[in-house]
Amino acid sequence: MYVVWTICKREVNAFFDSLTAYVLLVIFLGLSGTFTWLFGQGDIFFVGQASLSTFFNVAFWTLFFFIPAVTMGMVAEERRSGTLELLATKPLDDLQIVAGKWLAAWGLVAIALVFTLPYYVTVARLGPIDHGATISGYVGLLLVSAVYASIGIFASSLTSNQIVAFLLSLLIAVFLHLLFGQMASILPERAAAVAEFLDLRSHFQTMARGVIDAASVLYAGTLTVVAGLAATVSLKSRSWH
Repeated sequence: MYVVWTICKREVNAFFDSLTAYVLLVIFLGLSGTFTWLFGQGDIFFVGQASLSTFFNVAFWTLFFFIPAVTMGMVAEERRSGTLELLATKPLDDLQIVAGKWLAAWGLVAIALVFTLPYYVTVARLGPIDHGATISGYVGLLLVSAVYASIGIFASSLTSNQIVAFLLSLLIAVFLHLLFGQMASILPERAAAVAEFLDLRSHFQTMARGVIDAASVLYAGTLTVVAGLAATVSLKSRSWH
């Protein structure tokens, strides 16, 4: 665990040592804040009730792009620069490398979400707010972020090109919460039920309404572990070659 934590701190420090980190945080907070408070027919003032449901819907899509941008260089850049081979000479295995980088990516998202807590405080001052649904919504964002981070690490492990890693991560995520959702409307009943269960967005929407069920947590956890193991296998393949 100490090794994983060391890799995590290394990644977080490297992230905040670059201007990119602050640009991404400003973009995430700017987009989520603007669309939540001021822009469009779904903003808080238009809805006229003390609820963060608008923010959760906006943040879901903002994180869709934010997390691949964070993870795209975590392995790809190390492949390109050759430092991945240097890590291989250390007393650690590929699973620890993946776990450390995933924890760093997930932690960075958690930091970004902490900066949105003033939205919660402000809305609570506007009127009675469902605290349970709000907490559930944040839990949903963290679970979805865990999946995105794991997928992003996997995509980054496949290539030395950061842009390719970014696009590949987006492509995989599209299957999880766009195509499965669309397929559910055209498939036979039993197949539609399976497709709907595989739709990550439907699980998040359930949590954003204040319901955290075991199936949603299990599904998110399974996707996170599977993508992490796939990234580990991808890293191990470099020694097979």
